[in-house]
Amino acid sequence: MASGLYGLADEVILEGLRLLKRNEEQRVGMLQDLHKEILVGVMQLDAGKSETFNDSVVSDIKVNGRDRLGL
Repeated sequence: MASGLYGLADEVILEGLRLLKRNEEQRVGMLQDLHKEILVGVMQLDAGKSETFNDSVVSDIKVNGRDRLGL
């Protein structure tokens, strides 16, 4: 209120509630997206589309990532 953005304490409280609601909606959306991605991964595993995760795979991932970044 001291900054002049809000005229009443009620406005400050309402804005805080709006921000909390928006944050919760974003959190729920991210969890839904994560759930979908996990299901895709499970379906790929069930279809036999997986490979062993070892040092060689990690090294390849790092090389590919650095190449994309131009490092």
